[in-house]
Order: sequence, then structure tokens, then C-alpha cells
Amino acid sequence: MTPRLPVRKTYKLFIGGAFPRSESGRTLELEGHNVARASRKDARDAVVAARKGYGAWSTATAYNRGQVLYRLAETMETRQAALAAVCSGRREVARAIDRVVWYAGWADKLAQVLGGANPVAGPYFNFTLPEPTGVVALIAPDEPALDGLVARVVPALVGGNAVVVVASEAHPLAAIELAEAVATSDVPAGVVNILTGHRSELAPVLAAHMDVNAIDVTGADGDVAALEVLAAENVKRVVRARDDRSPWEIGAFMELKTVWHPLGR
Repeated sequence: MTPRLPVRKTYKLFIGGAFPRSESGRTLELEGHNVARASRKDARDAVVAARKGYGAWSTATAYNRGQVLYRLAETMETRQAALAAVCSGRREVARAIDRVVWYAGWADKLAQVLGGANPVAGPYFNFTLPEPTGVVALIAPDEPALDGLVARVVPALVGGNAVVVVASEAHPLAAIELAEAVATSDVPAGVVNILTGHRSELAPVLAAHMDVNAIDVTGADGDVAALEVLAAENVKRVVRARDDRSPWEIGAFMELKTVWHPLGR
């Protein structure tokens, strides 16, 4: 019997719920695999996909978003071996899964913690309501490869935002393995988009993009000042990680809207 050759995995981009190659046809050899090298056009396409996905995700009930994220944790649980192979091991995978579950539980509690009824002098109700910012660009940290990525993506998702992620340049495989879990869970297409390639090429495109509403620069290293200048063109919110797990990490990706309503008679 003729011995068969193994089918080697090619790590592609994740845009709009699909796994395309870069439109440029470029690849990088990283961590022993061929990885798609996203272009500026791929970044712009990812923003378009995120904007399309944002509508359904942002208008879903908070309870539904929590259940979808819990389903993502379930999917990651079944893929532990594959995820462990692209990060530091099963302990990191367990931390990442627990983090998804923890944030999923906050989905239907945000309005009570971040918002509330405000005392006013007059015959009015005054409410503060948290709303998603919109499309969020995320520059993923290099370490830890999986849990560091999850720590930035899930707080943005739980409040109803859609994300475009620039994966770790040093350890991109964890991001695409996570994308495969996202693709087989109930997260709507376009809500999560992941680009692999050179951070210096992709991050400025997203920072300057006029349809990106916020950018998380946690993994941007020494490029933060330049990205902030680009983000200022459309008064884009700039976010950095502060706590390991916190509802205020979610709040960093939310807008607070105040509504006045006359008292009924």
C-alpha cells in the first residue's frame, strides 16, 4: 500500500464567518506553518464584515449574547487539544475557557452595573443605559497567546460590539484556532474577524479607518502614540487593558446614553 502524505494545515484569515486567503496571495512561515499575511485591503474588508455583523449582534438581547458566548466556551472545551497545541498548554486553555464563561455571565447584568436610574430635580425619569460602541479594532498581545487574546476579545463582544483583531505577530496560530471555535459556535458571521500578518502594516489602517469606532492598543507595543494620532481623526476611542477580569473592561467598549422621560400622570 502506498503511504499517504499528511494534509498539512494552512492557517487562513477569518473574515465574515469564512476563512479566505489574503487577497494579495502572500503568506508567512511562522510557528512551523504557513500563515496568511493580510493586506490593507483585507483589513478594510474585515471592517465591512464587522459592520454587517454588528447589526444583528448589537440588537440581540443581552441574555442571548450571554448564551452565545457560553456556547463558544462549550466549543472551546471540545477543542482543548487543538488549542493547547498552539499556546502554553491545557492550563492556559482552561483559563481562557473560564474567562469566556465569566464574561458571558455579565451580559445581562451590565445595564444594572454600568447604568442606572439617576436622581433629578423635576417631574422626570432619568436613566443611564450602556450601549455598544460599534466596530472595535483589537491589537492582540503576544503573550499569553490564547488567553491574552480572549482577555481582549470577549469584553468587547459581551456588550454587543463587533471586532476586527490583528493577531499576535509572533504567535498567530492561537488566533486562528480560536476562530475555528467561533465559526462552529453560534456567534453570527462578521462579529469576529481575525487578521494575521505584520502588525505594523495592519494596525495603522484600522486606527485611521473612519468606520472603526474604537481601538484596543494593548498589544501595540511602541506604536501606541502613532496609532493614537491616527485614531484622533474620527475621535476614535483608544482602550488599554487595565484589569484581569472586570466589568469595567467591558465598560471600556461601551457608550453611556442618558435618557429623560416625563413622569406619567
